[in-house]
Amino acid sequence: MPTFPTPHEADRPATPTTPQCPPELNSATWEAAGRRMLAKMLGEFAYEGLLDPVPAQGRDAWTLPLDAGCGTLGFRARRGAYDSWRVDPRSLTHTPAGAGAAPVEFFDPLRFVVLARELIGLDGATLGHLLRELGTTLAADARLDHTALTADVLADLDYAALEGHQTGHPWLVPNKGRLGFSAADTAAWAPEARQRRRLPWLAAHTSIAAYRGTGGLAEPERLYARELDPATRAGFDRELRARGLDPAGYLYLPVHPWQWDEVVLPLFAPWLASGQLVPLPADPDLRLPQQSVRTFLNVARPERHTVKLPLSVLNTLVWRGLPTERTLAAPAVTAWVHGLRDADPFLRDDTRVVLLGEVASVTVRHPFYDDLPEVPYQYRELLGAIWREPLTGRLDPGERARTLASLLHVDPRGRAFTEELVARSGLAPAVWLRRLFGALLPPLLHFLYTYGTVFSPHGENAIVVFDEHDVPVRLAVKDFVDDVNVSAEPLPERAGMPAQVAEVLLTEPASFLPQFIHSGLFVGVFRYLSALCAERLEVPEGEFWSLVRAEIIRYQERFPELKERFALFDLLGPRIDRLCLNRNRLHADGYRDRPRRPHAVVHGTVPNPLHRP
Repeated sequence: MPTFPTPHEADRPATPTTPQCPPELNSATWEAAGRRMLAKMLGEFAYEGLLDPVPAQGRDAWTLPLDAGCGTLGFRARRGAYDSWRVDPRSLTHTPAGAGAAPVEFFDPLRFVVLARELIGLDGATLGHLLRELGTTLAADARLDHTALTADVLADLDYAALEGHQTGHPWLVPNKGRLGFSAADTAAWAPEARQRRRLPWLAAHTSIAAYRGTGGLAEPERLYARELDPATRAGFDRELRARGLDPAGYLYLPVHPWQWDEVVLPLFAPWLASGQLVPLPADPDLRLPQQSVRTFLNVARPERHTVKLPLSVLNTLVWRGLPTERTLAAPAVTAWVHGLRDADPFLRDDTRVVLLGEVASVTVRHPFYDDLPEVPYQYRELLGAIWREPLTGRLDPGERARTLASLLHVDPRGRAFTEELVARSGLAPAVWLRRLFGALLPPLLHFLYTYGTVFSPHGENAIVVFDEHDVPVRLAVKDFVDDVNVSAEPLPERAGMPAQVAEVLLTEPASFLPQFIHSGLFVGVFRYLSALCAERLEVPEGEFWSLVRAEIIRYQERFPELKERFALFDLLGPRIDRLCLNRNRLHADGYRDRPRRPHAVVHGTVPNPLHRP
């Protein structure tokens, strides 16, 4: 029987006799990371109505009374679009309780949570888990600081390498909590570790496993012929025959070594014992984890598919597994979305939007958990794999791709990544932004207005394609089965949707559907990009949002026949619902197990910067 690599063996360094402190855990990096996190925490918690700062004396000055006997926090902040807050990390002070107490410099987000736990409204369980998530996020931020590159160097990295330098979700404060990972797991498998790793495989009997594929990958053999060298595939077959098993009755899939060790071995032990699951060696290809942690790009053979694996860690609100029914449906969703694009001249020829489809999947059912809808949802997302189309081969000569999230990055010298790209383009900042919006918005608007279908175009799922001069030219999108939503109202353009697709895609009222563009793109990315452009590129926030609005109006003028849809899916109304992400963790869901995945909560409304009376 082969020795199956686990995080405790091949993928972890040998345990030293004396515990070693990582070099990034020093006072300078910890203080810098803490300042940024505390400033972000104040801004995002205030945006979501979890905190209510009051004006103080001085320009842009604010104060926040803490819990009884804990004093007050002072800071400077500017207000921005959607009633957002931009807190200056250098301005943070704490004034202890008591007459005559003087303000002192303050940069500890963990202590802030302790001093404001009643103000924020945290119960004991949430407080304990939150401190852990914040601590692991801070440690990851310190590592990023310790290994940070300057913007000019980052601009020369390829798509896969650049992912390892991103700082995570800009809205969620504990954005690298990864509950379940140890420090050694983080050093081996976190994206900021930038470790190229081989993935072991499993053979799963078709009595518990199912394959789905689309297009040229309708049969599993076609997938394996593309993803595995002949020698590797032959080796897998030999392993099964050596056990007296027929390879024709099995499907092959990679597995994350952490998932093998923590989930597959303990929870699938009966089926390992019976031979319905068989561990196999790693294939020779090296892969890099991306920002989602569970998704791997093949850096040895970039033409091969990206692979998405279940990883039962709690990170950014949810357990990062693969739901059985959605994994089964992923190729069908891809075929449907591709069909819309390929039959639409505007999407196919004008915008040339790249849709990185999830074209094959293997789903392994747990014989008990998958039939128990009342158990926590993490137990119905345990084992499987999704293969996604790679960017390689889908870009024109001279084009390069970067996630939208990268545009928010600022290097250790204070130079913004967007600032670097604008300088390289030779365009005026406002012109470059107009090109950016012209690349991103038309395909998203067309899917919304024509098909009542929206992606969730947040910083990780939306990919900007640039020309050889670093000018944005078009959009690439990924994560269909998880992040495509459709209107509850039937539209004739969507009449051909297959039943399997309709069953898994989330449906929303037409009035709510634009919220995915607002929250995913405008609030989740442009809210920060507009402030960055005002500070670094001298493009006032008002001008920034006028450019966004102008691109929407430009699309609407091109398609006047969709006028009723512009009203049905209104992006330009005076106010929008305020979706909250941190409030989910702190109030709505906490760290409780639940049978269904949580969704962002709505807390009031905020003004829409795209509205013009």
